[in-house]
Amino acid sequence: MLLITGGSNAIKMENIKLYLKESYDELLHHVTWPTWEELISSAKLVLVSTIIISIVIFIFDFIANSSLKFIYEL
Repeated sequence: MLLITGGSNAIKMENIKLYLKESYDELLHHVTWPTWEELISSAKLVLVSTIIISIVIFIFDFIANSSLKFIYEL
């Protein structure tokens, strides 16, 4: 329900209330949440991917650093 009388502040407050009510309803009744097993599996995947990407970046950084040291020492 949208309140038209009472100025723009009342309209904004009603819109905020409506938004919060609809958001709560959406999260409670319409969102499909992952199971605990799916959540753990996804967390493991993110952890392993982060470690692998960190190692690759470390290797590239080490190679670039060594190469630049070699070039500057010529």
